[in-house]
Amino acid sequence: MTKIICDSTCDLSKDLLKKYEISILPLHILLGDEEYNDGVDLTPEEIYKWADAHKTTPKTSAPSIEEAVGLFEPYVKAGVELICFSISSEMSASANVMRLAAQELNAEDRITVVDSRNLSTGIGLLAVQAAIQAQKGTDAKTIAKNMEELKPKVRASFVVDTLTYLYRGGRCSGLAALAGSALKLHPRIEVTDGAMKPGNKYRGSIDRVILHYAKDMESQLHQAMPDRVFITHSGCDAGIVKQVYDYLDGLHYFDEILETRAGGVISSHCGPGTLGVLFISK
Repeated sequence: MTKIICDSTCDLSKDLLKKYEISILPLHILLGDEEYNDGVDLTPEEIYKWADAHKTTPKTSAPSIEEAVGLFEPYVKAGVELICFSISSEMSASANVMRLAAQELNAEDRITVVDSRNLSTGIGLLAVQAAIQAQKGTDAKTIAKNMEELKPKVRASFVVDTLTYLYRGGRCSGLAALAGSALKLHPRIEVTDGAMKPGNKYRGSIDRVILHYAKDMESQLHQAMPDRVFITHSGCDAGIVKQVYDYLDGLHYFDEILETRAGGVISSHCGPGTLGVLFISK
């Protein structure tokens, strides 16, 4: 038997976690001196309220080794093999914590850590694929090999409504944030080689920008694995999300169009109004 575990940055909904029997190892979010578990005792709305009041971005940190050991140990004792997915190691020490926990349990042969080289449902796409294979009885070694082959095919990008949060987190300059605000610029951020990198810049109202961003990917979407595509956002207007959903649905290509809400860690760094369309290329 193989069990799939993800850190909390995978941004999978509770329904999907239940359907695919995926367990979560939460990262930490620090609001000043107060520390919270991502997705457990803090909402994105509370994060935004705190960040705006303090004019800064919350700090985030990897889980502790003790927390990882506590999650892994019952499965190891039960003879279950684990495949654990983490956010890109360029962005967090989560993968290293998972590996250290495996060493602590003397279970490196039973716990495989997959550094997704991605974030949000870019991780979730891999985890769902792994869980489907696990439910079909595929052995852990084969699943892990398959996931390593899929990793470079994951396409993760998103458009941000405001540059304020990226600026506060040191991911863009104050001048760029000021210019972006004045010109109503909304950059497309792409995950490439495990890191976030700027892509196209869109100009105008966020509802038009997000639909334009989605339509710009049409040729790529027709080259995607048709199983599923994610719309993941950090608190967008429902009408904007529906526009993107209707556009993807109108392609008559994907078996599933899944909407998920970004968790606390991703929301902390990207801010409200961010939306991404994520899929795996053939």
